[in-house]
Amino acid sequence: MKKINLPKHSKLLSNEFVFGVATSSFQIEGAANEREPSIWDTFCAQPGRIKDGSNGLIACEHVKRWREDVDLIASLGVDAYRFSIAWGRVINANGSINSAGLGFYVNLVNTLATLGIASHVTLYHWDLPQYLEDQGGWVNRETAYKFAEYAEVVVKALGDKVASYATLNEPFCSAYLSYEAGIHAPGKRSRKQGRQAAHNLLLAHGLALPILRKHAPKAEHGIVLNFSPCFPASESAADQRAAAMAHAYHNLWYLQPLLAGTYPELPVPLADDEWPIIDDGDMAIISQPIDFLGVNYYTRTVFRDKNGWFSDVPPSEPPLTTMGWEIYPQGLTEVLTQLKAAMGNLPPIYITENGAAFPDEVIDNQVHDAARIDYYNGHLLAVHNCLEQGIEIKGYFAWSLLDNFEWAEGYTQRFGIVHVNFDNQQRILKDSARALRQFWHARKLNIEAAEVL
Repeated sequence: MKKINLPKHSKLLSNEFVFGVATSSFQIEGAANEREPSIWDTFCAQPGRIKDGSNGLIACEHVKRWREDVDLIASLGVDAYRFSIAWGRVINANGSINSAGLGFYVNLVNTLATLGIASHVTLYHWDLPQYLEDQGGWVNRETAYKFAEYAEVVVKALGDKVASYATLNEPFCSAYLSYEAGIHAPGKRSRKQGRQAAHNLLLAHGLALPILRKHAPKAEHGIVLNFSPCFPASESAADQRAAAMAHAYHNLWYLQPLLAGTYPELPVPLADDEWPIIDDGDMAIISQPIDFLGVNYYTRTVFRDKNGWFSDVPPSEPPLTTMGWEIYPQGLTEVLTQLKAAMGNLPPIYITENGAAFPDEVIDNQVHDAARIDYYNGHLLAVHNCLEQGIEIKGYFAWSLLDNFEWAEGYTQRFGIVHVNFDNQQRILKDSARALRQFWHARKLNIEAAEVL
């Protein structure tokens, strides 16, 4: 079995650096009858929306098997566990609190604490309650205020038992993929709605921040964004402009408001009727200081010009993951150094998601996923290189702990370091989990945790 390899002097070997695994509520929890329906339940029920026609009603049965999963997490030797909370498991459609649903997360956080595992909570990972979508969802400004109310319920229950609170996970996906491109729930296709959803999501983040700080003053508070370096498909001026447009539209559109209180200027300006409605004071609310920036990174993107706009060019040269994504670890270093230069500086960073889907096979109750170990080696080296270049990174979370429901891809993609048999819910540690476990345990014991590159 391959090992995790890092230079002996790497700052990642410090005991101050946080290593963890990550999941999200809709992708693993199941127990759908114990919560309100979400936009993803509705989306899954629409023919043709999900690649394999599946849904998240059962998923990994985590609500039922959470103690088993926590024991598994503890066995890996991680410092932290990042998970999200299902809004519809906490707040009922009539506005009342679901005490059993909230209690599930209280018990989870308390149990993790007894095991010395820090909880890193994400309040919103895409599973908006359907009752809010029925009122306009993220296109409706009122949803941002409802989010702040929901955040207060959660933080009052969990308080400083949680190490960090992230308001949102990847608002790019919740806005662009969901309301503009129609790929994710609720499946709307409108540039105007996409931009308005993005603004209202960022407003929700800003409205929740002071509430989180009030009730959990010792915790860190921030947000999670996904980034990809944007490359032109050719040296033509049109493709160069397309890549610059994509960078501003996909990367800077979410980061710049948070750090500078402005939206980026686009090489090709939006039409007046495509801009979001922005009320006085919104940008000040959005740009309140954050304690950390969560960064999700998977691959780079290549763009070509399409009628003065931009269109991505799917990669074709191996190595590719089963998602069809190029394996490009140096892109993490490239995009973070680019963003740091553009913004002047960046807040302290957690790499909150990084991982890959491969065609795993179970042979004699084992999964030999050498390609995934190579993937983690390459990307951990990229984190090391970021640190060497002066970017402050405080932790790294492997995505994902478990094979799970992969959104529009259903159960066709396996990102987990732990294999899940969705017929009987058996968990099997893949070789990648064993390699990471060996690395994490060795690091904690202050022995040679990695071979020298």
